[in-house]
Amino acid sequence: MAEKVVEEVQRKPPEEPPGDEGLPGWMATFADMVTLLLCFFVLLLSFAEQSEQKYRDALGSIKGAFGVKELRAVSDDMALFNTSSTTKELASKISQDERLLLGVIMRIKSLMEDEDVSLKEGTGVTADRDGVIFSANSSSLFDPGSAHLTGSAYKILDNVIKVLKDYKLNLVVRGHTDDRPISTKKFPSNWELSAARAAVALDYIVNRGGIEISRAKAVGYADTRPAAPNDSPQNRLKNQRVEFYLHMPQRDAW
Repeated sequence: MAEKVVEEVQRKPPEEPPGDEGLPGWMATFADMVTLLLCFFVLLLSFAEQSEQKYRDALGSIKGAFGVKELRAVSDDMALFNTSSTTKELASKISQDERLLLGVIMRIKSLMEDEDVSLKEGTGVTADRDGVIFSANSSSLFDPGSAHLTGSAYKILDNVIKVLKDYKLNLVVRGHTDDRPISTKKFPSNWELSAARAAVALDYIVNRGGIEISRAKAVGYADTRPAAPNDSPQNRLKNQRVEFYLHMPQRDAW
């Protein structure tokens, strides 16, 4: 009996060795490939030219497409110039483009010094990274509620022409109104009024000054970009304005 038991034990088939533990073998090859791809793209990124200005321009275009107001950065030196009359020290510290814009600002201010006091009260000059904004009250340019040029408008527009002839800059004429609605047969809303005023001013500048049309454009913003809150008659007068944005040709602006 004992011999039979021993024989059965000896005939028992040997147990198979346990299989390999862990992930399948193909996973290691796949992980190596992904790692190599990651290194490849990191190298491409390191070789690529990183342009902050291009990024900002692209971001500004996206914001403009979705109706978001774009606030352009102003350098510290240019911001200081807007509130100070000391320019010799600034000229030595700023870039060539900013030096050009400084010249434009000084040119505009020198032209306006010869104008009437009432005309200067409705005008102002500011600068951003890409250009200079020369602003004039709509009452200095147009009759109330219309796009008909007043007698004093020609002085302002002629000064803009002089600057465009002195400097190779492009121009955007921007029409603005306050928040009070208008509804006439010719101007059903402030959109039509602001756009018409910008177009009339631009038409005079292009035809009178012989400025290439490719250097200029006009746009109406109605009351969407107020310069001050529409909470008083004085602030509403500030918002009724036409802006002449003289900017670098390589910058597309509105």
